[in-house]
Amino acid sequence: MIDIILVEPEIPSNTGNISRTCAVTGARLHLIEPLGFDISDKALKRAGLDYWQYLDVRVYKNLDEFFEKNGDENLWLATTKAPMSYDAADLTGDVKLMFGKETAGLPEYLREKYRESCIRIPMKEAIRSLNLSNSVAIICYEALRQQGFPGLCESGSMAAAETV
Repeated sequence: MIDIILVEPEIPSNTGNISRTCAVTGARLHLIEPLGFDISDKALKRAGLDYWQYLDVRVYKNLDEFFEKNGDENLWLATTKAPMSYDAADLTGDVKLMFGKETAGLPEYLREKYRESCIRIPMKEAIRSLNLSNSVAIICYEALRQQGFPGLCESGSMAAAETV
């Protein structure tokens, strides 16, 4: 199981894109409040999130509640400040992938506490960072690749080409 944890996400379209990634991969989505948007049924329908029913979504009042209920085993924190690239991390087995809010990232105390589990996506130094939803997709699919894409379709429906 892959758990995607968003700490205080602020932008609804990012969380919408991330929820779609979770829906198509079978990853569980954890949202740590406060949220910068409404996830009521009415708001979800208005946003056209017709795949929301395929998600396993859990909402927590704060990080303490998340850790009380889920622990911190095999936790990886995505941060632009990490020295280790995401592809060097062992993302096999049940993994928890944590991402910070768009404007501030993860709190410093968490990055310090889990220093050895901080990972980053390599990019040019002059650029601030990738979009949150892109970062989640990259690291989620790296975990799936390391795990052999469990439970996912291995091929599309395109017919094989004829050989001449």
